[in-house]
Amino acid sequence: MLPNRMQLSRQTEEQLRKLKGYTGITPNVAARLAFFRSVETEFRYSPERDNKKLDGSLVLDKITWLGETLQTTELLLKMLYPQMEDKEMGKVWAAHVEDGIAALRNYRSLTQLVNSL
Repeated sequence: MLPNRMQLSRQTEEQLRKLKGYTGITPNVAARLAFFRSVETEFRYSPERDNKKLDGSLVLDKITWLGETLQTTELLLKMLYPQMEDKEMGKVWAAHVEDGIAALRNYRSLTQLVNSL
C-alpha cells in the first residue's frame, strides 16, 4: 500500500534532525512518533489543502521509516482513508508526520519528550 521508498518535505526533515540533536532519537523513530501523535489528535489529510512537495533528501524504504509499526501504520491509513489511491498514501503519511512533528519538535531533551508522551 505505501510505496517502497518514501520521503518527507525538507522542512519536516530539518525538524526531525533538530529533534535528533536535542534528544538523540533518530529521524525514522521520531517520524513514527509524529505519525501516531498526528492520528491521535485527529488530523486528517486533505488533497485540496496539500501543496507541499516531498523534496527532502532523506529517501528511505518503508521498512526503515516504519520498522515494527509497518503493518499497523498501513492498516490505520487504509482505515482512515479507504478511498485514497495507493500512490497517494505516501503523501498522506508524510502529511501526518509533518503535522505530528509540530508537537514534538520543541523538546530539548529526551526526558521532556518522554514525559509528554
